[in-house]
Amino acid sequence: MSFSPKEILHFVEENDVKFIRLTFCDMSGDLKNIAIMPNELEHAFTSGIPFDASYFGEGCSDLLLVPDISTLSVLPWRPRSGRVVRFFCSLKKPDGSDFPGDMRSDLTQYINSLRLDGYSCKMGTRCEFYLFELDANGAPTKIPHDQGSYLDVAPLDKCENPRREICLSLEEMGLSPKSSCHKHGPGQNEIEFRENEPVTAADDMVHYKTVVKSIAAQNGLFASFMPMPLSHEHGSALNISLSVKKNGEYIFGSSEEELSFEGRCFISGVLKRIPEITAFLDPTTNSYRRLGKGFAPRYVNWSFENRGQLIRIPKVSGGAPRIEIRSADACCDPYVVFKLILAAGMEGIDSCDCSLLDRTQKHSGSTGEEFSPLPSSLREAADLARESDLVCRVLPEEIRRSFFARIDRVLSGYDAAADKELFEEETYFRSI
Repeated sequence: MSFSPKEILHFVEENDVKFIRLTFCDMSGDLKNIAIMPNELEHAFTSGIPFDASYFGEGCSDLLLVPDISTLSVLPWRPRSGRVVRFFCSLKKPDGSDFPGDMRSDLTQYINSLRLDGYSCKMGTRCEFYLFELDANGAPTKIPHDQGSYLDVAPLDKCENPRREICLSLEEMGLSPKSSCHKHGPGQNEIEFRENEPVTAADDMVHYKTVVKSIAAQNGLFASFMPMPLSHEHGSALNISLSVKKNGEYIFGSSEEELSFEGRCFISGVLKRIPEITAFLDPTTNSYRRLGKGFAPRYVNWSFENRGQLIRIPKVSGGAPRIEIRSADACCDPYVVFKLILAAGMEGIDSCDCSLLDRTQKHSGSTGEEFSPLPSSLREAADLARESDLVCRVLPEEIRRSFFARIDRVLSGYDAAADKELFEEETYFRSI
């Protein structure tokens, strides 16, 4: 949306808005918010809203939340009398300078730098989650809401109604759901978003999770984005689609003949760096129980075919040629992940080296053993990320320090746990 502050203030007054949620992601990628009253909104636009950010770590005692006017959205599940609206915010220091740990602003600046070089890109997400029953006390169980399977319909698909409510709420908020369906696991669902400018796509992804959980709760259910909540069922993935233009021309294509040299180099760059950035795409110990199971990728490869490869180039008819990165899950911070993927691809273009592409193409007869594996554990992935010069160059020091400190705490608890699966359930099931 393109509004002026004056128009926003008029909208708030005319539509009986009583609360304004100023949302942002912390350095862990978790969505946070502060609610202000309407009479504070003008001050938020001009000066920002201060808050105690010591939770972020040393040197972050005070920060300002500055609303991004273009992200105004009405929360549809709140009462129409006394409405609630939401803005995504930039994080600023008290002197007005950017806070280095604000990955949303960092991604915005990176996208702007790509535009100066003639590149534009759009990204989309296809994210899976499970719906579980609640017990008599309202606590989440691991009993799936149905026993449906891939693309089932009612009555096997009992998730149809809450899934429909989720899509309608997303659409009413101005987000862009494209399709939804029942997935392979019992009670497992997927909603796909239209491709959008990367920062908007990341905004949509982080708010999507709160919408799903809110609508599920209203239906007496619990939604979990845990990568592998049921050990003997399919895991939940976050597939990331990406289309790129150079000077107005798409660099990807749906066949060998249509795939440009720059497109081949971009894909090669992602394939080269993917082991080093996997810790960010899959940031939990539970994430690695999913990789290599069902349709989740295990090896560094790509294909035009619809199989279990890491990067898929789908056949498109009338849409933008794109690639899909299929190894991530919803525990990741999309602002960080989107920047890392784009930076790896652009590094491939800058090096003009697409030799890795031929060595990693998956054909019908490929067994997978001829390809390099993805990291098999969070510890292995984190070690590769720590040593990566790409990660060091692309991510601010504050983000790296916070990320690795969090990983170290999780790994320490995981190593000390006698029951690893119980540790993961207690750590991830309710919080993700």
